[in-house]
Amino acid sequence: MKSIKAVREVSQAIPVVPACAAFLWGALSLAAFGQAKVGLAGGITRDSSSGKPVAEVQVTAHNLDKGTDRATVSNADGIFTLTNLEPGLYEFEAIKDGFRKSSARADVDELRAARVELRLELADNSNEAPLTEREKAMLARIERLEQRLAAMEAASVSKDGSGTQPQSARLGPPEPGARNAPDTRVLLASLYPSAIPTTGLSTQSPQAPGALQNPPPQKSSGKSGPIPTPPTPVAPPDHRLPDALQAPGAAAAVDNQTPFAFGDFSWLNGSARTKDTVLDTKFFTPEVRFDTHYMEDFNQPIDHTIVGSTESFRSGEVQIEQASVGGDFHWQNVRGRILFMEGLFAVTTPRNDASSATYAGIGNTGGVGQWDLQNAYKYVSEAYGGYHFNVQRGLNVDAGIFVSYIGLFSYYNFDNWAYQPSYVSSNTPWFFNGARVQWFPTNKLKIEPWFINGWQSYAKFNGHPGLGGQVLWMPKEWFKLVANQYGYGQDNLGLPKTQRIHTDDSIEVRYYSKPESLGLSKMAFSLTVDAGCQYGGGINCHSGANKSSFLGGMLYNRIWFHKDLYAITLGGGVMNNTGRYLTLLPPIDGAWAASGTPYFTENAGQTAKMWDSTITFQYMPRQYITWWAEAGYRHANIPYFAGRGGVTPPGGNNGFPQYYTCMSGATSGTSNLAAAETACGGGAGSVWFPDLRHSEAKLSLGVMVKF
Repeated sequence: MKSIKAVREVSQAIPVVPACAAFLWGALSLAAFGQAKVGLAGGITRDSSSGKPVAEVQVTAHNLDKGTDRATVSNADGIFTLTNLEPGLYEFEAIKDGFRKSSARADVDELRAARVELRLELADNSNEAPLTEREKAMLARIERLEQRLAAMEAASVSKDGSGTQPQSARLGPPEPGARNAPDTRVLLASLYPSAIPTTGLSTQSPQAPGALQNPPPQKSSGKSGPIPTPPTPVAPPDHRLPDALQAPGAAAAVDNQTPFAFGDFSWLNGSARTKDTVLDTKFFTPEVRFDTHYMEDFNQPIDHTIVGSTESFRSGEVQIEQASVGGDFHWQNVRGRILFMEGLFAVTTPRNDASSATYAGIGNTGGVGQWDLQNAYKYVSEAYGGYHFNVQRGLNVDAGIFVSYIGLFSYYNFDNWAYQPSYVSSNTPWFFNGARVQWFPTNKLKIEPWFINGWQSYAKFNGHPGLGGQVLWMPKEWFKLVANQYGYGQDNLGLPKTQRIHTDDSIEVRYYSKPESLGLSKMAFSLTVDAGCQYGGGINCHSGANKSSFLGGMLYNRIWFHKDLYAITLGGGVMNNTGRYLTLLPPIDGAWAASGTPYFTENAGQTAKMWDSTITFQYMPRQYITWWAEAGYRHANIPYFAGRGGVTPPGGNNGFPQYYTCMSGATSGTSNLAAAETACGGGAGSVWFPDLRHSEAKLSLGVMVKF
């Protein structure tokens, strides 16, 4: 449906292409051949929905290398030109009242003209009146004019079908003495292919028009790469054929240079579906997230505590899971990202890291050394700085805290198909502390090695840091393959000779896509398989009383409805974690990863076999918000989930989770049960025990927002 706003813009100024072409020929010829060290750029400002030109748009060209700006205004035909530009990489911005800002990047040098097409999206305005009869007639007149121009282009080709343009129809020769300069007729035709016939023009210039830049507006993500080339011009319509048999009209340029920009991957599990960035600037791209939920655990724990999850923590309460503010900084290839983390994530994520120093309220138990890294980092989910090198499709080098995406699901629930992921995702890292290199040899492949402190650890446990990396391959818009590998790290407190290895591999396939359908609009599935083990220091990967291994998988299928307004996801997974070294420790009496608890030990050879399933419904009226409801069931071969009695001792946590607790709520001061019975003074009945069950059923509701 054509934009009313764009029609009114165009109705005020009917294109007069021959006059524009004559004017542009003189301007561009002078710019291209009259000066040796300046370049030129030009293009058209169009309405994104109708494709029609938009007049009187303010266009600014910002030189990204030198920080200088040039500005102009598009004419009645939407055409704009900028001459005498210093060579370099430019960002072009289009601004007009009633439209959202549009931007694109292009290289400018003295040997070629940069073609830039800026498509403006009409701002929301539900009160706009429909087209008048005069405006409808004007639109029809424009379309007839375009058809006549297309016929003129076709008629300029010789009748013998050789494809050679008659000499009388060609543009004049280039200015004498323009040595090694490109044919300006080619440059002009590449800038305005609908105005100037291209048949017969020489392409033997130093830079053929196939290399002219025409990038679409890009979201700023801190990553950058080479600028894309425009699509091949399509043939004019043949009105002797039915519409269904004609070649399609020119579509928006596809970015085949920027990594993974050639397709729409917002359908992926683990990737945010937002396509527009609010208040984006050349220097900073903001990011804001809110995640609030209500959960009802049908075990009805008296202390409202939910066990064994990285997303579910409190039962029968409205809680803020995440409240984050931050974003990406980017200037002259320098990168930086910070995302602060408030809400339950700020205390639940650090508790699973045993490497850091003393944790408040735990007495003298702690990890490695001083400076209390738990509190130093607890309010930060991502923080890194780095540099982008213009190598192939890009090379980023970053250092700090970055997300890992081992286990496919994102750290942030807004990005995921389901709210409660299976064990493979919950029990593997959300973040790494260290350095990474992101190498993009093609626009469909990323190779990312890591040098990190360890397995989701703020500090290094023992003598060896962690080494690993990720390979991400997305050859088609409907397919993703990601492989994460980890090794070398000595990641156990008190086990300096034990090393860990792990492989985490996932595929995602979108096997149905009709985004405009009011019925089924998309269908996709994800499959993840993990395997790992620990070895050394008396522990082995394969068998015996000291076996320590991990094997798990999860499968999810998602169906979207009504133009992706609704979605249902059904899935789940299994885990077999002998040794329990990746099983989340229940927070009994405030226990955390470093303190441990005698009520749930994690020793080599001890089993933890679990499975789970969920069904999730999501309602997404805007790209920035998701309302959701989810039902789930989890089961374990051992007592693991909080039951009615809960996991909090009488009177609350006593500060010594590493010891048994007496029925009075006081600590027994020992992790030996017989000694604890004596210390509590009443035999077996004097020692308190948490209420742990084999299964858990849960119903959850919530809303998530991301800008």
